[in-house]
Amino acid sequence: MLVCATAERLCSADTSVWAVSHNVPGMAHDHSHAHHHPDGVSRKLAAATLATAIFVAVEIGVGIAANSLALLGDALHNFTDALALTLAFAAVRLSKRPATTAKTYGYHRAGVLAAFINAATLVALTFYLFYEAWQRFRRPEPVQSGMMLMTAIAALVLNSGITWLLQREGAHDINVRAAVIHMIGDAIASAGIIAAALLIRSTGSAIFDPLVSVLIGALILGSSWGILREAVNLLLEGTPIGIDIDAVARSLSAEDGVYGVHHLHIWAIGPARPALSCHVMLGDVPLRTTGDILRRIGAMLERDYGIVHITLQFEFATCSADDPFCIPFTATADVRSVERV
Repeated sequence: MLVCATAERLCSADTSVWAVSHNVPGMAHDHSHAHHHPDGVSRKLAAATLATAIFVAVEIGVGIAANSLALLGDALHNFTDALALTLAFAAVRLSKRPATTAKTYGYHRAGVLAAFINAATLVALTFYLFYEAWQRFRRPEPVQSGMMLMTAIAALVLNSGITWLLQREGAHDINVRAAVIHMIGDAIASAGIIAAALLIRSTGSAIFDPLVSVLIGALILGSSWGILREAVNLLLEGTPIGIDIDAVARSLSAEDGVYGVHHLHIWAIGPARPALSCHVMLGDVPLRTTGDILRRIGAMLERDYGIVHITLQFEFATCSADDPFCIPFTATADVRSVERV
């Protein structure tokens, strides 16, 4: 039998204490979480998606008329932008759905999945752009540089505006950040197309069209790889980027009354929602004191590491010789501790 401890209640028990601080149906919660407002994000994403979708149709038409691979490649990238924004919008809406008994964490992981699909799609389409550029290097084709220039300027204005609109939310959400990376890449791509159009007009050589396409593809590939790697890491329950698990172990062990930690796990429930679980070794202390230890550990993890969803199991590191109910922790493997003087 276990002892479960929250900030509001203690239930009697036996050899170990569970200290739980997370939000599931019917369980007390000892502190509030700081979340961003999904309604505001949803409205911004909806407006950005609509504007991008309209521009994709325009750019495809102009790209065909101008016979510009760079414009068609940019239209393809804009299409993936629209897809990225749509996925981000859907993920934000899904994350608002409450947790259920079947999905106790809710739908927050939908954002990570959307970011993975987004980045993987962009990588695949980039390789297709490389193939088309190679064909143009072998057989250059004439390009209407005037139409190419005007469309690229319009694309630069649109993508820069959407990037500015979403940059604040992208700093806190991997899914929105994936969409912002798309928009930044496309804004830079538009600047490259403007340069290519000016060079074509001044030199008369159409080789700059596929050349800029390759540069655009390399830029997109590099920017999307980081998002893809982070999304895969989160889907595999890896430690979120930016959190040093050894530093967390040292911080936990340095708390007054804590002799060490083991079985420490840190993962992410969803974008910007890191979670932690571990076993915490204590001395032979009264059960009523564990609530204060839980609050201090929770405050430290939130302040120093941004971790607000924690599950702790308290275990005895030492016991009084005359206490038959205290069973000390004796395992030697997977223990992270700090010697106490």
